[in-house]
Amino acid sequence: MEANYCSLPERGVLRLSGEDVRVFLQALVTRDLDHLSDGQAVYGALLTPQGKYLFDFFLALQGEDILLDCEAARLEALAKRLGMYRLRADVTITAEESWEVTAVFAGDIGLGDAPGAAIAFGDGIAFSDPRLGAIGARVMAPVGQADEILTASGCTAGAAADYDYLRLGLGLPDSGRDLVVDKSLMLESNLDALHGVDFDKGCFVGQELTARTKYRGLVRKRLLPVTIQGPLPLPDAPLMAGDREVASMRSGQGDRGLALVRLDRLAEAGGLGLSLTAEGATVTPALPEWAEFELPGSEF
Repeated sequence: MEANYCSLPERGVLRLSGEDVRVFLQALVTRDLDHLSDGQAVYGALLTPQGKYLFDFFLALQGEDILLDCEAARLEALAKRLGMYRLRADVTITAEESWEVTAVFAGDIGLGDAPGAAIAFGDGIAFSDPRLGAIGARVMAPVGQADEILTASGCTAGAAADYDYLRLGLGLPDSGRDLVVDKSLMLESNLDALHGVDFDKGCFVGQELTARTKYRGLVRKRLLPVTIQGPLPLPDAPLMAGDREVASMRSGQGDRGLALVRLDRLAEAGGLGLSLTAEGATVTPALPEWAEFELPGSEF
């Protein structure tokens, strides 16, 4: 039977509690938390003051607490960074070490089709991915609980690689591999099109550069899905059109990957459909189906 869910061991859960938790996060993250409710999860990020990527995460409400689904390897770093801003705010930040994150990438677990729709799930929370409905749902819950509930409902467990292959085909970035700390920009990484940035919420850390990039049309690169023929290029491998670098490889698996593409160079070299080369492979960028942005050049 085909797998339709898997544990995501590279993800972890951070719990923020206290009287000031919503106001505290509202002033920091890229997403407007007025959209966050018992029935609605959201996706957002924390940036440097210069507007560069630091962390991205999913936020879900459990009672008065806010749960963050974030990169496990940098959970402590995120807690520390949030603690820098806490000052006298009534906010407690706790790593939920006995919890895990599960991806449900096929099947119905009672969430419907609305992106971000959230429900209680055992002692945890399940929610449709706020970025894109086609990727399915996520669960934050105590270790083993999601597996028990999903197996009992007839779901079949798979490996994280199953989810990763679907993610790459949809062109969705991964925190640890596609988004580069202190370097990636939100619009270059498509977080605006993936409902991760609100431009009318008021201030957040790094807002000035992010807004200026949007309103002045200064997006010079985009993270795009690519199809690969031949051996998978290593992360950061240059993707070439002749002797000119057009893109830089990010994560990949098999014949799918993501690459950060220089839009001007892609247009000059021939536009979408152009075959680039890297380490014995042929790599072809595409525009994701969900893209709300346009690429420069009439041939696009």
